[in-house]
Amino acid sequence: MSQKANSFFGIHTNIAVILSVVFFLELGERMAGRFLPIYILAVGGSSVIVGLSNAFNNLLGAIYSLPGGYLADRIGYKKSLIIFDAVAMLGYLIIVLFPSWQAALVGAVLYSSWSAVSVPGIMTAISKNLPENKQVMGVSLHSLIRRFPMAIGPLLGGVFIEKWGEFDGVRVAFVLAFVIAAVSLFIQGKFIQEKHEQMSTKPIIHPIKLFQKMGPELRRLLLSDILIRFCEQIPYAFVVIWCLKMIGVSPIQFGVLTSIEMITAILVYIPVAYLVEKKRAKKPFIAITYGFFSLFPLMLMFSKSMPVLAFAFFIRGMKEFGEPTRKSLILDFAKGDQQGTLYGAYYMIRDVIVSLAAFVGGLLWTISPQLNLGVAFIFGLIGTGYFLKYCKE
Repeated sequence: MSQKANSFFGIHTNIAVILSVVFFLELGERMAGRFLPIYILAVGGSSVIVGLSNAFNNLLGAIYSLPGGYLADRIGYKKSLIIFDAVAMLGYLIIVLFPSWQAALVGAVLYSSWSAVSVPGIMTAISKNLPENKQVMGVSLHSLIRRFPMAIGPLLGGVFIEKWGEFDGVRVAFVLAFVIAAVSLFIQGKFIQEKHEQMSTKPIIHPIKLFQKMGPELRRLLLSDILIRFCEQIPYAFVVIWCLKMIGVSPIQFGVLTSIEMITAILVYIPVAYLVEKKRAKKPFIAITYGFFSLFPLMLMFSKSMPVLAFAFFIRGMKEFGEPTRKSLILDFAKGDQQGTLYGAYYMIRDVIVSLAAFVGGLLWTISPQLNLGVAFIFGLIGTGYFLKYCKE
């Protein structure tokens, strides 16, 4: 990479290594884990077990954030990321060696921890290795890199299933995921350089005490984020039902809509990060993002054709407009000995509370799909208004 490009992206050796590891580990998880429900059924599990696995992993995804941040603060981001990688490898190995739905559940608990548990450590690494004016770019690159495995991984897993069947094909994907994780483990140990300093204060791990430790600015940002995530999650599981059953698009057309969303998100990350650096103001970009979150359910409600749906999913992709900026603002408000822990606590509190939104969304949908989308829009307006009035840089 040229020096000019290196300066633009703010690439540091540690960050480049970590981003490459993120790509490969996410690839392994998406390639194998995306088809875990099919594998569970193939080894004798029921649809109830599939649902239980999904619900349990969503809950653990919220809880994992806190220990991930705590370990990053206690032992450093390098050691913590190596541990998380090793735990994921153990999960893959259990699934490969023990072909049963019980082993699949245990393995999923271990390997699915990577995505949630590693993020606080990665954010800590970005904060410590990049100057403040390049941290939004660093977070944006992390978000961008994660999008590619989301597209490539399921495609590779599908090829394996097509060639070897639902049982052997998924096991092949898990074997390859294990190998990828092993290579990533070596790369992290060899190339990440960190001089970790011991914490000067007694560490806090209790969620309530961590919430009390958060400053008023971070608490306000957290509340606005919770409101916006209710806007997102209330209709989340029903978007595909609305498109296929209410509007009448085909599954292939829905795939096209998802691609529009994903491509929009990929294209927006770097330009927005550049603008944030140039303007040196984060609040306007986060407010615009909240606006896109709010607008999507309203657009969906009035979408009656494929072209209008395409525009709605473009809006949905634009919700990534200021997401890296919001993450960077969390790092600004959480600076100190327990930056990683506070970052993890933020996400744990947010996601545990927001997990209720799916239940609320189901109740609203049974009354009326339009009510579901309308309530989501109202949550978005409240969250955006609260952010504009009370949240600061």
